[in-house]
Amino acid sequence: MTVVLPAAASPDQEVGPAPSFVLISNQDCLVGLGAAQALPACARSDVLPLLPGFFADAVRRGGPPLLVGALPFDVDRPVQLFQPQRLARDPAELDAAIAASGRGTSVWHRSGWRLQAEPTADRYADAVSAALSLLSPATAGAAGTSDPPALNKVVLARSLVLEAAAPRDLGRLLRILQTDGSVTTFAVPLPAAAGTPPRVLVGATPELLLEKRGTRVRSLPLAGSARRRPDPGADRAAAAALAKSDKDLREHALVVEAILDGLSPYCRDLRAPAAELVSTATMWHLATRIDGQLRDATLSSLELVAVLHPTPAVCGHPRDRARAVIGQLETFDRGFFTGAVGWCDHHGDGRWLVAIRCAELCGGTARLYAGAGIVPGSLPQAEVAETDAKFSTMLNALQFGDDVVGSAGLAS
Repeated sequence: MTVVLPAAASPDQEVGPAPSFVLISNQDCLVGLGAAQALPACARSDVLPLLPGFFADAVRRGGPPLLVGALPFDVDRPVQLFQPQRLARDPAELDAAIAASGRGTSVWHRSGWRLQAEPTADRYADAVSAALSLLSPATAGAAGTSDPPALNKVVLARSLVLEAAAPRDLGRLLRILQTDGSVTTFAVPLPAAAGTPPRVLVGATPELLLEKRGTRVRSLPLAGSARRRPDPGADRAAAAALAKSDKDLREHALVVEAILDGLSPYCRDLRAPAAELVSTATMWHLATRIDGQLRDATLSSLELVAVLHPTPAVCGHPRDRARAVIGQLETFDRGFFTGAVGWCDHHGDGRWLVAIRCAELCGGTARLYAGAGIVPGSLPQAEVAETDAKFSTMLNALQFGDDVVGSAGLAS
């Protein structure tokens, strides 16, 4: 299960354990080295009963009593969770682990690559139009009727597949992503078929799904986005327009309400101030900082994640109807995109982030993902532009740049 970094070690090099899990931000650093034991492949609903035995084994083994990894978007698909052999808490130890694994830094070339969109921009715009036609008026599903609840949001995703002659250097990619101090950089190994290159989910997410420490619980949902601009005046104008956008404020309110509704039965105090603007290197977002105090400190963070995930920020509302529409309109498997990455310890404390601004790496192939929330008032071409902007995080980190999308004729 250990991630094998792409560049091969020479025969006379001493090879150490490569990082098998990475979660680094300005506030925290957690690097897992090796894998002591894996949780059996199972759906999310089957995870909680396994935790007591898993952590008892972890304590007996003498390794860190910690479960790390990723949850897929589809709650019925197998999770990817394991106990690392050893933990590192200093970002410098990540570089040391990469160096000790004997993996050199490869040279990246912009030549010899191929790009494919799934779907193309035009077909994605058509899917947005189809989703808009399914959105129900606010009166649908009203009390006293047999109508189903109104579908008032659905999140549709796009994918770009970059194929290059040589694999990308994971260590270098992580270092580039870490330069944006507003995000959490992550890397998680994924299951791979026998005889195929290792797979890893890598990204830089700005969105906190849930953090639980003792009785304190936090969430930072993001919904409503605008692209950053290189000109300071234009950038300020983009932020101001987002802050006043009725469409984006409505979209954001749906997400906040769903998270508050999910957490309230477990909390004796729960607070959510007004939405604010937060930014990454490439995007502006509407965000709400939710804080609460749990009634029961023994609750597992994974139990709370199961209540919240997938939120309307990555799925839609109502959840079941939105998932059905996603299954009808999306043309590829999301896998772990818009799932969650993070950790949970034997006390139930943990930190889980939404798996966005990410790519799945496998050999010389990188599959990038981006999504947009569709609500009444959404415009198909504007959602194409938003997803183009969200691809920028990984395109820039892979050193291709935004112009790759346009030059390949995918954004028109």
